[in-house]
Amino acid sequence: MSEAVSLAEVSYRFAGSSSFALEGVTASLPPGGIIGLVGPDGAGKTTLMRLMAGLLKASSGTVRVLGRDPLADHAVLRATLGYMPQKFGLYEDLTVLENLNLYADLRAVVGEERRRSFERLLAFTDLARFTDRPAGKLSGGMKQKLGLACVLLGSPEVLLLDEPSVGVDPISRRELWRMVTELAADGMVVIWSTSYLDEAERCTHILLMNAGRVAYAGAPDELTRRMAGRSFHLSGGDANRRALLTRALALPSVMDGVIQGSRIRLVLRRDATPPSLTELGVSAPAAVTPVRPRLEDAFVDILGGGPGGDSELARLMPPVTLDEAQRKTVIRAVALTKAFGTFRATDNVTFAVPQGEIFGLLGPNGAGKSTTFKMLCGLLVPTSGEASVLGIDLGRQASAARQRLGYMAQKFSLYGNLSVQQNLEFFSGVYGLRGKAQRTKIDEMVRTFALEPFRRTAPTELSLGFKQRLALACALMHDPAVLFLDEPTSGVDPVTRREFWSHINGVVQKGVTVMVTTHFMDEAEYCDRIGLVYRGQMIAVGPPDDLKHDVASAENPDPTMEDAFITLVERSSVAEPAAAA
Repeated sequence: MSEAVSLAEVSYRFAGSSSFALEGVTASLPPGGIIGLVGPDGAGKTTLMRLMAGLLKASSGTVRVLGRDPLADHAVLRATLGYMPQKFGLYEDLTVLENLNLYADLRAVVGEERRRSFERLLAFTDLARFTDRPAGKLSGGMKQKLGLACVLLGSPEVLLLDEPSVGVDPISRRELWRMVTELAADGMVVIWSTSYLDEAERCTHILLMNAGRVAYAGAPDELTRRMAGRSFHLSGGDANRRALLTRALALPSVMDGVIQGSRIRLVLRRDATPPSLTELGVSAPAAVTPVRPRLEDAFVDILGGGPGGDSELARLMPPVTLDEAQRKTVIRAVALTKAFGTFRATDNVTFAVPQGEIFGLLGPNGAGKSTTFKMLCGLLVPTSGEASVLGIDLGRQASAARQRLGYMAQKFSLYGNLSVQQNLEFFSGVYGLRGKAQRTKIDEMVRTFALEPFRRTAPTELSLGFKQRLALACALMHDPAVLFLDEPTSGVDPVTRREFWSHINGVVQKGVTVMVTTHFMDEAEYCDRIGLVYRGQMIAVGPPDDLKHDVASAENPDPTMEDAFITLVERSSVAEPAAAA
């Protein structure tokens, strides 16, 4: 087989739309290994996958999968193709085994073949212990494994996976990659759609898309090599990393920049020379040193560079003024515990966050971080212990505390039956804005987040990136002193993520205190401190660099944040049974 998928001048336009979702896409995707379908939000990845799966008909051009037309040869391809969409249709009130039986029926896997398939797939996904558990009670990573098991019934030759790792923790992501790598090694054609560039680096071949067109097709390392000599680390500089990043991004020589623990990663424009310490506004012992380029550097370069470090939102926001006691402890948890029956989702958690800090709450799916987070937002009442914000006891005065904080939910707290304008009006009204002050604030948010063309649009019709912008705008209507962000950039592309964090860095400079949950480890690097939660308990607290240093070894002297996350959780897993014994 010379090619797994062939695309020739493929275009697609949704009914009623004046623009193409895909335009003139031509590519040949080879068999063998994992093929990455990569691109920013709205690039056309999902549309292209649905064309490959035979769920959409191209407006023009031809699509061939294993040499066949996905529509004309649907009956044949149905038996050889597995498709796992972003929101895979598990039935949450059915058990693991009942879901498998349902999908086996749909794919006509019966008798001895069904028994063998179940045995193999349950062992492969490590779900054999959970066959009687309802799918709705599974963690995010386990749901993805079950979804993968369901689409593998019937042993397809081609596997289409649309953003399978969105919302799952680093341990589950690594497990998914292990399983999919095994499938590809056994000869299955795997096409993995992702906006995470660290995942795309692991692929043997990538199709990088932007605005419905192909921006690059080939090996990821070949694209990365084009960035040689343009990536640098700035270390030992100003203690205020956020201000330093903003200054660096303002320089004409700097195309992109992100915070990585105590260091700042800078990517230069083509033929530019590294900025001097004077230009950066720092002095020795600060240093700018070359580092190996990443695929993400090349991706941002193709898209024309990052969004810069300025934040109109931060310019509009007034400084947060607190008294001395509040400044020292804006968010406080003391022996915080939440029990559901005999199960302790959060178990005796204690920590404090001062003003102007970004505190990251990390942990595997089902570890208890969301429960802890919701108690500190006043959305759950603790079973015992204390949770307070700005000195206000959330167990007694949750409504008073909520007026002082902004909350951006993981599954956007937007109203789909209201327009963008109506959502902004509703949330500003909830926070007490009326009349001219309300209209002024809405206009400011619309301008800041480029929402003007969408005032009458329902949030359900927005791209993920614009949903994120609207959700953040709604959370900040009342200029809160504290901001809670629950997986705020899950599934968005690197450029949108940088824009989002420019705003967060900017409001923190104004004195806002931020608590964030995330499964994206590059995002965790922006945090001043991280609290790692596992099995309901806080197993580690400290700056990102400290946690990485804690797991460094002779074999891995410079671990990533993902390495630190996984190693610390594994250590805790080993220590707990030993303590019990």
